[in-house]
Amino acid sequence: MSESEPHLLVVDDDSRLCDLLRRYLADNGFRVTTAASAREARAQLSRFAFDLVILDVMMPGESGLDLTRFLRREEGAPVLLLTAMAEAEDRINGLEQGAEDYLSKPFEPRELVLRIRNILQRRPATGRISSELRFGFCRFDRARVELFRAGERVHLTSAESALIAALAAHPGEPVSREELSVAAGFSGKERNVDVQMTRLRRKIERDPRFPRYLQTVRGTGYVLKPD
Repeated sequence: MSESEPHLLVVDDDSRLCDLLRRYLADNGFRVTTAASAREARAQLSRFAFDLVILDVMMPGESGLDLTRFLRREEGAPVLLLTAMAEAEDRINGLEQGAEDYLSKPFEPRELVLRIRNILQRRPATGRISSELRFGFCRFDRARVELFRAGERVHLTSAESALIAALAAHPGEPVSREELSVAAGFSGKERNVDVQMTRLRRKIERDPRFPRYLQTVRGTGYVLKPD
C-alpha cells in the first residue's frame, strides 16, 4: 500500500472486529493500524500522524470518549466513534466530546467507508510527521523513522525504532518507561527499555557512558534532547 494513502487507526478491544476492519479497509485503499485499548492507541499516536481514528466507545480502562477529548485538546486526528449505544443522547454526547461522526454497531462496512471518505474530504490528510530532529552528528527523520549518523543511515531494530520514535514525538519531554515499553511492544517488561536504550546510546552518543542526547530521567524514564 502506498504511503500516500490515508492512514487510519482502528481502536477496539474486539480483536475479531479489528482484524475484519483492517482487511476490509485495506482492500478499500487505506493504510490501517490497530490498537486494542486507549493505552495502545496513545502509543501508536506517539509514533505516527493518522488521518482518522476509528474508535470504540466502550472499552476497559480509558474509554473512547476520554480518548476523543484528549485528541480534541491536542488538535489530533478526527475521530469516528463506533458503539452499540444507539440512543440519540449517546450520539449527541459523543459529538459534544469532539467526534466528527458516530456510527452505531452493527453497521454495514460500506457505510463506514463512505463516512470515512466524507470526513477525509472535509479535513485534509495529515500525512506522517514530516519534521526532523538533529542531535550531534545524528539526524532522525520522524516521517520515515530513520536515523542517520554523519550522513550514513544507522540500522535500527524494530524495538529501537519504536523507542526513538516515541521519544522523538515529545522532544525535550520525559517519557515514562511504561509508555516506552508499550510503544516497543514489550509491555510489562520495562527492564527491556533500559537494555534497548543502552544499545541506542552506542549508536547516537559520542560517549555512551555520559549521554548528552538520550538522557535518563530518574524515577520516570528517558528524554531525547535535540540540539
